[in-house]
Amino acid sequence: MEMKDIKAVYFVGAGGIGMSAIARYFLKKGLVVAGYDKTPSTLTRQLEQEGMLIHYEEDVNQIPEACRQSESCLVIYTPAIPNEHQELQYFRQGGFDIQKRAQVLGTLTRQHRGLCVAGTHGKTTTSTMCAHIMHQSHLDCNAFLGGISKNYGTNYILSDSDYVVIEADEFDRSFHWLSPYMTVITATDPDHLDIYGTKEAYLESFRHYTELIQPDGALIIHRGLEMQESLPVGVRRYDYALTEGDFHAENICIDNGEITFDFVSPIESVSGIQLGQPVPINIENGIAAMAMAQLAGCTADELREGMKTYGGVERRFDFKIKTDQLVFLSDYAHHPKEIYQSARSIRELYKNRHITAIFQPHLYTRTRDFYTDFADALSQLDEVILTEIYPAREQPIEGVTSQLIYDRLRPGIQKQLVRKDQVLDLIKNRSFDVLIILGAGDLDNMVPQMTTILQSKIENSK
Repeated sequence: MEMKDIKAVYFVGAGGIGMSAIARYFLKKGLVVAGYDKTPSTLTRQLEQEGMLIHYEEDVNQIPEACRQSESCLVIYTPAIPNEHQELQYFRQGGFDIQKRAQVLGTLTRQHRGLCVAGTHGKTTTSTMCAHIMHQSHLDCNAFLGGISKNYGTNYILSDSDYVVIEADEFDRSFHWLSPYMTVITATDPDHLDIYGTKEAYLESFRHYTELIQPDGALIIHRGLEMQESLPVGVRRYDYALTEGDFHAENICIDNGEITFDFVSPIESVSGIQLGQPVPINIENGIAAMAMAQLAGCTADELREGMKTYGGVERRFDFKIKTDQLVFLSDYAHHPKEIYQSARSIRELYKNRHITAIFQPHLYTRTRDFYTDFADALSQLDEVILTEIYPAREQPIEGVTSQLIYDRLRPGIQKQLVRKDQVLDLIKNRSFDVLIILGAGDLDNMVPQMTTILQSKIENSK
């Protein structure tokens, strides 16, 4: 179906962070937008306020009339929805055009110049940084992001620009639908082995992704990755890293909670970059974001201003309390390499303080595949509190529990196993110096309550 023919859009699985961004795109276009989701959430309530029609029971009768016309309704579904879902079956039997979210994003990369960010980790932050730099520049952009930008309070930017910034997700090989004008690849540490099976298949998926770059485009790849790229004729190739590569940083200064550096670039080097969200891992993310924005045409002053005013992403090194007495933050890190980088960054920022992590492992398969790596990464900290595994889309696997990680933490580290429903009491009854909540599950839903408890303890101690 051509975009011009679409009058209504129906989402089977409306409440995911990525799906909601596309729903907002079509709402802004003035179309009828409706959908199903399993459970109400803050995000689905916001979408309803913005004009989306959402219901929470699997019920064909609740599909609005405008979404029952196969010639004018586009159906978008998430891979997390089971094949036997009644509404999905209804649309399949009715001959509707049914697309995954990634297919829709792919269409947008053919209608706009797609600036895409792929990689096992760092892609949400890097794409959100790039979108912010572009949006506040003379170029502007559209953007579909995997997290809520603190600058805009949303995961989505709409404009009349020819550029669209997209987070390219390798889960379920979704990024193979895209046709990037330019792309960053941040990392290729194997993940989603429940989908891919082997590391080789995972790396092959990234190789194929590089074949999809448009011939006049560019690849900006982190130096030293295990993957082999396969670039179409005419695609420019650049590499980057912290202190080496075509794009890198020099004169890095981390002092008193501030980070500054010089951006070295084959196009134009830019001195005096200040990180608006001063976290060490964001130096590399910033290098990649600035590289793509600069290749698109952003000026030195626009890069400086964009980086300085970047506010971060909710759940990505998200500071809630920052005092001499207590630091409290949450971070979405859920892969061992992300946990490692997160732990290293917080150790670098708070060298002489006692750092405690509460970690909720995400997925049984990921825990089974990487429990030793999780233990090694978490062992950089002083204390680790583990909750039960968050299952997401999976059924339990016999013998796979948080105990696997617990048993392999380094000797001497303070450690504890607790149930998720015990966490708030634990926080009430304990004192902390630096506390970080780690994981991609639902423990983060309790962070507002944790923040209230910890703030009241600070007040009462004065």
